[in-house]
Amino acid sequence: MSDLRKIIIDDNEIECDPAMTLIQACEQAGIEVPRFCYHERLSIAGNCRMCLVEVVGGPPKPAASCAMQVRDLRPGPEGQPPVVKTNSPMVKKAREGVMEFLLINHPLDCPICDQGGECDLQDQAMAYGVDFSRYREPKRASEDLDLGPLVETHMTRCISCTRCVRFTTEVAGIHQMGQTGRGEDAEITSYLGQTLESNMQGNIIDLCPVGALVSKPYAFTARPWELTKTETIDVMDALGSNIRVDTKGREVMRILPRNHDGVNEEWISDKTRFVWDGLRRQRLDRPYVRENGKLRPASWGEALGKAAEALKGASKVAGLVGDLVPVEAAFALKQIVDGLGGSVECRTDGAKLPAGNRSAYVGTATIEDVDTAGAIMLIGCNPREEAPVLNARIRKAWSAGAQIGIIGENVDLTYPAHHLGTGPATIREHVGKDHSGVHEKPSVVIVGQGALMREDGDAVLAEAMKLAEATKSTFMVLHAAAGRVGAMDIGAVTDGGITAALDGADVVYALGVDEGDIPLGPTVIYQGSHGDRGAHRADIILPGAAYTEEQGLFVNTEGRPQLALRAGFAPGEAKENWAILRALSGEMGKALPYDTLAALRQALVAEVPHLEAIDDVPENAWDIPTSGELGDAAFVNAVQNFYLTNPIARASALMAELSANAKARAEAPIAAE
Repeated sequence: MSDLRKIIIDDNEIECDPAMTLIQACEQAGIEVPRFCYHERLSIAGNCRMCLVEVVGGPPKPAASCAMQVRDLRPGPEGQPPVVKTNSPMVKKAREGVMEFLLINHPLDCPICDQGGECDLQDQAMAYGVDFSRYREPKRASEDLDLGPLVETHMTRCISCTRCVRFTTEVAGIHQMGQTGRGEDAEITSYLGQTLESNMQGNIIDLCPVGALVSKPYAFTARPWELTKTETIDVMDALGSNIRVDTKGREVMRILPRNHDGVNEEWISDKTRFVWDGLRRQRLDRPYVRENGKLRPASWGEALGKAAEALKGASKVAGLVGDLVPVEAAFALKQIVDGLGGSVECRTDGAKLPAGNRSAYVGTATIEDVDTAGAIMLIGCNPREEAPVLNARIRKAWSAGAQIGIIGENVDLTYPAHHLGTGPATIREHVGKDHSGVHEKPSVVIVGQGALMREDGDAVLAEAMKLAEATKSTFMVLHAAAGRVGAMDIGAVTDGGITAALDGADVVYALGVDEGDIPLGPTVIYQGSHGDRGAHRADIILPGAAYTEEQGLFVNTEGRPQLALRAGFAPGEAKENWAILRALSGEMGKALPYDTLAALRQALVAEVPHLEAIDDVPENAWDIPTSGELGDAAFVNAVQNFYLTNPIARASALMAELSANAKARAEAPIAAE
């Protein structure tokens, strides 16, 4: 490309985009530049001065590489490429001076600081600092803030990089943090001492380059070098955020985000990050059998024997697939139930998602399409509660100029949106309008489960797809359940939905089904990880592994298959979900044709080939389903309580506290009477 500029960095000549900053050009050249305030996903502050470099021929002082663009550099006297030095004596002296200033008031807390061992200030003081200080005056101290139950503050350690302020304002969309004062009196504070009202606030813990903001639940429990780190996938919503689970022995100690530009960038929601205490509580760790109306502990042999007996003696078996179930377990259940002539259903909330039509239950949009969209239509969904990280991406599109429209509940999404109507009639009204203004720009139509979990859900889906076609938009179905798309892909659906599946069934196999109610009458075999609603209704309980305790495939809301890896082992006698089903099939005398997870995956991929392409989003052929009559009722969003959507979250004491706080805030009086 002709508009690239040549520059020389430390004797390396590179070509780069003139809009790049010098720090980005250095990264492109593979040269490390230290930084505290600069972050590639936040606006440029230029206030830590750690990234100083020397611009040859420029002013006789170092320049902040995060705030200077390549286009600002002057060529040499005879038109030679501009020269930048990152390791000259001037730069070395400047960095040492900056580091000395940063450490003037910084307390020597390292032995008791939770950031110790993974602290940017420690690392950069070692690499770029000096081993003495000329400062003899007393150190300044600051009062700690109360930001709520998630983020613990030690503001004396703060180096005023303002990353937390920029994140909460720009990405999370709340305006409660800021900086007051000047010079030595400058400090980060929250408006009127408020706690943070965001379900993405935990990300400021990762962003803080020192120990000023640390995780309150994790505080003083482990050191980074004691932890075993496992890269896996989140199941708290259907976005499939990439996460790292850190364990110490058998216990999950914390959950951190991994960078994946196509899915979650490097953010995760607070539920994803802090739900780990729910993995320790109310766990099913041994099989149970109901006798005389009461559950009693049983051995695996007895529980599997009774389950096999019930299944073999049933006239009709219904297999239900829950929200957090990996594809392999759903596939094994489907094979067992199909062998008995029964029906399997994964749409346990009654969502009208058409079987076999991937463009209608997944869509044609990728999550990345949201970033570049000029117009986004939200139908029957509240992404702030259903997928907070996706909501942050929509906010990013809005800040770049995108127009956002909502049909459904008029909720606060952290950015302005045009509320167009509350029900399906509004969609039909918009289908017939002139959309020539939208055709020029990329656009996305996002339909949520609130629009599909209704009697007329199939008609609403068809109208939403017609709107996407009329506006030449890509189309996305925003799911609330992590296991739903994978279960739809393997065909775990029954004509007529959950009502038809349960109709006349005398045995129900509930695989991780904790949402909704199973009617009285049939014998219920429940397989899951927590003693939640499903276990209360069960006659036989088979304890399974949670998402951090087994390998499994999950397909996210855009149709991207991702592999979750095991970070620990299930408690007590609990087993991996696919292994329980394999053992049960053997007990029934109809053993499934695989003994290992690898063999199960081969059988799965033979039937559903696109599941083999991990981390690829397959293209879906566009096919608008036939629809029925539209109703008049307004859309009601699928997720009403963000913190208590699944059994792991409901077992978490912290999620219960956050839920209570959110409820109290919503009911707080607006003004004094």
